[in-house]
Amino acid sequence: MQLRTVLLAAASLSASATAAWADQSGPGAEIGEIVVTGDPLGRSHRDVASSVAVVRGQDLDHRRQATLGETLTGLPGVNSDTFGGGASRPVIRGQTAPRVKVLTDGAAIMDASEVSPDHAVSGEPLLLEGVEILRGPSALLYGGGAIGGAVNLIDKKVPTAIPDEGFEGVAEVRLGSADNERAGVVGMTGGTGNFAIRLEAAGRRADDYEVPDWPEDTLDGSLNRSRTASLGLSWVGSRGYLGAAYTDQRSTYGLPGHSHEYEDCHPHGSSLHCGGHDHEHEHEHGEGDEHGAPIVELRSKRVDLRGELRDPLPGIERIRLRGGYTDYAHDEIDDGVVATTFTNKGYDARIEAQHAPLGALRGVVGVQTARSDFEAVGAESFIPKSRTTNSAIFVLEELELGAWRFEGALRQEWQDARAQGRVDTDHSPFSASAAATWRFATDYAASLSVARSQRAPSAQELYARGVHLATNTYEIGTPTLDVETANSVELSLKKTGGATTFSASAYRYAYDGYIFARTLDQFEDFRLIRYSQADATFTGIEGEVRHAFAPGLSAAVFGDYVRAKFDDGGDLPRIPAGRLGVRGDVARGDWSGSLEYVRVFEQEKIADFETKTPGYDMVNGTLAYDFAAGGFASQLFVRGTNLLDEKALNHASFIADVAPLRGRNFAVGLRTRF
Repeated sequence: MQLRTVLLAAASLSASATAAWADQSGPGAEIGEIVVTGDPLGRSHRDVASSVAVVRGQDLDHRRQATLGETLTGLPGVNSDTFGGGASRPVIRGQTAPRVKVLTDGAAIMDASEVSPDHAVSGEPLLLEGVEILRGPSALLYGGGAIGGAVNLIDKKVPTAIPDEGFEGVAEVRLGSADNERAGVVGMTGGTGNFAIRLEAAGRRADDYEVPDWPEDTLDGSLNRSRTASLGLSWVGSRGYLGAAYTDQRSTYGLPGHSHEYEDCHPHGSSLHCGGHDHEHEHEHGEGDEHGAPIVELRSKRVDLRGELRDPLPGIERIRLRGGYTDYAHDEIDDGVVATTFTNKGYDARIEAQHAPLGALRGVVGVQTARSDFEAVGAESFIPKSRTTNSAIFVLEELELGAWRFEGALRQEWQDARAQGRVDTDHSPFSASAAATWRFATDYAASLSVARSQRAPSAQELYARGVHLATNTYEIGTPTLDVETANSVELSLKKTGGATTFSASAYRYAYDGYIFARTLDQFEDFRLIRYSQADATFTGIEGEVRHAFAPGLSAAVFGDYVRAKFDDGGDLPRIPAGRLGVRGDVARGDWSGSLEYVRVFEQEKIADFETKTPGYDMVNGTLAYDFAAGGFASQLFVRGTNLLDEKALNHASFIADVAPLRGRNFAVGLRTRF
């Protein structure tokens, strides 16, 4: 109890406790210029009208976790739908897949993570140079799958330049206490003349993680082991580059809370029938499987093609190419036997052309095409073999007039979905957005964005039929689903310079025909669901205020809240609870550190068949030391998370009650750039 009191007090007062250093230095430094690579115009984060978060450098180094969702959670407006230690997807403003698209430098990843929360995003956080989170209308150009937002992963697998000294690289090793994590990564780029080559590899081995106040010391099925290797080659010229990379990823992770006691459940019309019993009889179940939790064996082989050419033709400033082909598969193994195999083979290609300024008007036009061949074979083959093809054209134009900046974007898509033995479906979603930014004073900007975004239903929503044990449901798709339309408005206020900086956004998404899993019947913890449509509204706020007392000394207050409900009454499921936090950052010479306290509030706005999730306090801290070793820039750091060792339930998770978050953990890492 004494440790808890000390940590809470230290985190809450970190902003003022270090203010005594302020008289030793000048005023705080301004925020540096950050180019958003996921923006077709390559604009600064200052100039994008709607909310954009960029995580790079030391902040990303310290945040890295085994999964993408865990790495990003805690950013204002960003949570994760954790599923033990091996799978978690980003949740943006209460939305996750299939409304949040994960991209690798602008191209879709093409794994199976959109189908189920127990399917990992096939990207390795240790190999990332940065992550961009695009929210609201800024994500519109990536299609209906980004109607709730887009997460763009920035890596170096395809070289874009020749290293200044002909060779550069990075290496890191880290150890974790709560799950006995052992991880390492190395990446090297070399080049001569017009050619550059990139080699990188990462590996991780983590056991089941510790959970406080739990029947067992660790959470069964929360292990995570992975290895990734990539080889890239590029031709680099004075006006651009063209390159490709091959990446092979293998991963093994557990599925906590996975139960087979309902696998014989099936529908009779709109009612469930389980094990020969109806709802009028008692139904006794055993203690579950005698063997350990099931595991997933994941295999992903991917080829990326990227290129950029500046001034290719009169009137064209730049042409950019992004494409990828993925051969993905994973086996869900129970008691040593493969129960279900999921495969996805597909490609995504995108070409953008930025035209020369027409007066004060500048913009980008582009085309995109994608195809996904998805199949599930085995006990949980709740989705028939399907093929989804998508093509699109889009345009973004920007007009700057004095203190005002206007932008507009259009995207037209054509999607064709078909499955074995089912009716083919065609949809043509159309999206449009407009925004205005007013720089009413130095470093201040106010933006208003409005958008009408449409999403075509996924193959799962159209064609699913079968038991889905990860979510304890029997899913029934609806082939007659129409496009989902979101009419959104967002008001943002930013200050990007001076000792005090801030960004805040208020938004509202009014969905016409929101696609959701309607519960038709329930038997114990198992539900019969049918994908249906109803109008729904998401309303929320998010923001951060930071003050620099002196160079290397700052404090911030941050938070977010989203409210989601159906227009005809009732709350949507798995909406993250509101959060409010304070953080202090200090850098003196070779030493730097941070301490943050976050209060995650109780979530009592719950959907049918949900339970309330209690609030909890989360305290995290980092201490780092920079030094030169053999002439190389290095950093030794220790990152502590959940320092209060609280039992924390994540309301956004499908298995919140049976898979709490990781307990107190210390990660020690050494990173060297050479």
